[in-house]
Amino acid sequence: MSEPDPLKILGALERHRVRFVLIGAAAARIAGAPVVTEDIDITPATDKANLERLVAALKELRARLRSPSDRGGVLFPLDAHMLRTADLWTLTTSAGDLDICFTPSGTRGYRDLRREALRTRVGPGISVSVASLRDVIRSKEAAGRDKDLAQLPLLRRTLEQIRERTA
Repeated sequence: MSEPDPLKILGALERHRVRFVLIGAAAARIAGAPVVTEDIDITPATDKANLERLVAALKELRARLRSPSDRGGVLFPLDAHMLRTADLWTLTTSAGDLDICFTPSGTRGYRDLRREALRTRVGPGISVSVASLRDVIRSKEAAGRDKDLAQLPLLRRTLEQIRERTA
């Protein structure tokens, strides 16, 4: 819908007190991996109150379903009940693309990812829970998509470098 502004997306989620873990390439980048991404991927907690806060943030961001035939996205009934009907939502917002995945491949969802996630300051006044690089690797291995498999050697090298620095 507009120029990607990941901090605007994360800021809206934080303002609405959405409990989530940042996953995917954005999480890997924050961990130190030299990867490029323009979208944000999150795994939110699935309790009703959290989903209602997520809906409020998505409405603020003017979220729509991402569609290859309509760059502006497609309107859909945005409520907590609707979000529970699918495991993956690919959205476009006023601040760029946002993917919501309740159970990323190789994980059991929010509680599983939260265990090793680190609260990280990502911008002025914005701190979020970021999936561990180990969990990002685990998920990409399990997903088995070509684009994920292509990133694995780089992510593994980054994880090894982090381990060497902290040993």
